[in-house]
Amino acid sequence: MIEFHLDSRSGVAPYMQLIQQVRHALRLGVLHEGDKLPTVKEVVARVAINPNTVSKAYRELEYEGLVTARPGLGTFVTRTLGGDSLSKHEPLRRELDRWLSGAREAGLDDESIEALFLSTFRAFSEARA
Repeated sequence: MIEFHLDSRSGVAPYMQLIQQVRHALRLGVLHEGDKLPTVKEVVARVAINPNTVSKAYRELEYEGLVTARPGLGTFVTRTLGGDSLSKHEPLRRELDRWLSGAREAGLDDESIEALFLSTFRAFSEARA
């Protein structure tokens, strides 16, 4: 089951953070078709978030066709986003882990690593567009 977390410093609305986390879990094979998402009550208890915010995120995911709500039963994954690329994730994850270790050895803190990664990723994406 997915464990939600919120980053108040991100500038991203809490409901969007939940949506992004579900989408990432679907892409990475953490969530599969038929898996149950935590109930609104469970998310509220773990993350200290307004229940309406969780409901809004779940409604948006349902609108996207990624989940379906079954009254009295919960919210279930209806499709994944991982595709055939899942088999390629582990070698890339190990390579990224080595890169992160190198960044840490170079003295970068979490925020600096994130800034370096995101700026490099954006530049890479823009160059390919």
